[in-house]
Amino acid sequence: MQTNNNVHDTTSTGSQVPRFAELQAMVAAMAGDFEKFYKDGNKAAGTRVRLAMQELKNFAQTIRTEVQSIKNEGEKA
Repeated sequence: MQTNNNVHDTTSTGSQVPRFAELQAMVAAMAGDFEKFYKDGNKAAGTRVRLAMQELKNFAQTIRTEVQSIKNEGEKA
């Protein structure tokens, strides 16, 4: 589940690894809510930050599992 449907690729090169680009987009999408929460004290933004961080954690676990699987199969990443 992704909270921000307006995720943009912020990379400057076209040869980026898709998973890394996806990770960068997820982190970039959180920036506004982080600022609203930490600078302005907006509690709703804090809730969105917590949700986005949970999604990031789940995404990280998916990548960890994927990397382990590829490593164990001996395939090239």
